[in-house]
Amino acid sequence: MIPIPDRRPRRLRAGEAIRSMVRETHLRPEDLVNPLFVVNGKDIAQPIESMPGVSRLSVDKAVEEAGRIYKLGIPAVLLFGIPDHKDARGSAAADDDEAVQRACRAIKDSYPEMVVITDICLCEYTDHGHCGVIDDGKVANDETLNLLAEVALSHARSGADIVAPSDMMDGRVAAIRSALDGDHFTDRLIMSYAAKYASAFYGPFRDAADSTPQFGCRRSYQMDPANGREALREVALDIDEAADIVIVKPALSYLDVTRMVRDNFNIPIATYNVSGEYAMIKAAAARGWLEEEKVVMEALLSMKRAGADLIITYHAQDAARWLQG
Repeated sequence: MIPIPDRRPRRLRAGEAIRSMVRETHLRPEDLVNPLFVVNGKDIAQPIESMPGVSRLSVDKAVEEAGRIYKLGIPAVLLFGIPDHKDARGSAAADDDEAVQRACRAIKDSYPEMVVITDICLCEYTDHGHCGVIDDGKVANDETLNLLAEVALSHARSGADIVAPSDMMDGRVAAIRSALDGDHFTDRLIMSYAAKYASAFYGPFRDAADSTPQFGCRRSYQMDPANGREALREVALDIDEAADIVIVKPALSYLDVTRMVRDNFNIPIATYNVSGEYAMIKAAAARGWLEEEKVVMEALLSMKRAGADLIITYHAQDAARWLQG
């Protein structure tokens, strides 16, 4: 005779009300950050072919988009800039009149309570596509630090609430913190891309930001996808240098890293649901192979379950609508 079970976990799944009562992980619009790509000019909305639903926006259009995002209950945007002219040192990145800086001022003027985060890196601004200054064919770590600090100061002057260095240069959090504090921006947060992997999932972003390296690759400064424990060392260094929030990037292929960081550090953690992850779901949904809403929500919940407090995602507006609907 088959024994009748007296332990029945299914009792906790008997109906939606009960499932909701015992649900362990919750996703809210205020957990999301919406990236925006901003360009110079006016009345520009250039669709990015490899990222359906995402466009490069001029500042006026970015302000309109920020308004839609804010009304959905999403509290923050992350700004990336694409300049008109690039050079070897990424000089436009620290120009107070560039697109990111103007977008900061315009968004804060229109939506003062919105949190404006700015990406701090040179790859979108250099003619060679690398994240720092090139010396003898290699990225020069220490020479790049001063440039990154200048960019962070320019963004802070323009009203950015949080600066997010994504370059993976050693010591850049300390350099930026010193520069911000020295110019009386002690209230500005640093959200560091502490564990940023040399991932193949960045392809659509490089299309969007026109930042593909013109030679070599970024494996000498971005993390090896094979390494997990190294991420803990990177995070520990950035925390010691006064990072306020740390990022694990990408998200889906590195959920184990997010969990490791969560288990070892008591600090807010963000994960970046990157362009390639977004594009895969969009492509499969467009072909009817996946149900977009269900897959997106499952993916975002997995990031929260792994330990992320914040999720940077191009799905943010759709997810907020689905959550509210």
